[in-house]
Amino acid sequence: MDPTLCGQNMETSWNIARESYRKLSDAIQTVMTGNTRQVRWTLAAFAGGGHLLLEDLPGTGKTTLAKTLAAAMATTCKRIQFTPDLLPSDILGVSVFDPDHRQFHFREGPIFTHILLADEINRASPRTQSALLESMAEGQVSVEGGVRVLESPFFVIATQNPVEFHGTYPLPEAQMDRFAMRFGLGYLPLDQEISILTLQATGLHPLANVTSCVTLEEVRLLQQATATIRVGEAVKSYIVALVQATRSAPGVRLGASPRASLALMKTAQALALFDGLEFVTPDLVQEIALPVIAHRLALDPRARFAGRTPEQVVHEILDQTPVPV
Repeated sequence: MDPTLCGQNMETSWNIARESYRKLSDAIQTVMTGNTRQVRWTLAAFAGGGHLLLEDLPGTGKTTLAKTLAAAMATTCKRIQFTPDLLPSDILGVSVFDPDHRQFHFREGPIFTHILLADEINRASPRTQSALLESMAEGQVSVEGGVRVLESPFFVIATQNPVEFHGTYPLPEAQMDRFAMRFGLGYLPLDQEISILTLQATGLHPLANVTSCVTLEEVRLLQQATATIRVGEAVKSYIVALVQATRSAPGVRLGASPRASLALMKTAQALALFDGLEFVTPDLVQEIALPVIAHRLALDPRARFAGRTPEQVVHEILDQTPVPV
């Protein structure tokens, strides 16, 4: 356990972490009007040490959410606009020859940051997409014959448009499994969309008013405190039962991996921390099950043609799996 937590009363650490969550949530929602649940899930993915895939229609605020999160933290943030001609070296970095010293120096790519915004990730080729696999799973980069460890925290927020197919490359199952969660933002109700017009009537985007409200130390404490939230054996069994049920569900060609169980547990721990609890409850697991599990499932052709979706599979499993009491 980190010395920061060992030197404090656990309750004090949780309170500090919850205050950081409150500050971040309030700051982000000044820009992301009407997206309370999505902001909560975004921070849960971050606090749980995972990564996030935002998949929705153009103009719904995917990139704005990522940029607002970065602005609210005293951390570094870099953005990569994924395009078909993007190369792995454009992400990881490359050695550049220094004529004065007659030697090569490694120039770090944008992946060396705390928050990485991978915008329209499915526009890059599979070769370039794969440059993120090691960093997302292990927090390190193998490049130029060596291993470079990424500074903590490292959080990838990727966006993609689900309705555009021209010039895009679907993310492979291994890449999808690296994302702790996937969800969309959706369109806002009439009154909330009107409020967006009001906020930007003067031409100034609300994002310009967002300043960092938590330090890098507080960000790290938030993740450390999340890991100390207790998960009972009954809840662990419930999590694993949900994930294992996807592997034998009708119409499913590829079920969720053990990485899904870990993501479900860690994001549920974050939600418990946010809600002032000291332990994970089954209802928190149920809340987060759909965005954690659905994107990891691959259906067989017959199920797809029949109109079956991964989301339906997860809902059925939630209904059929006994809930611990």
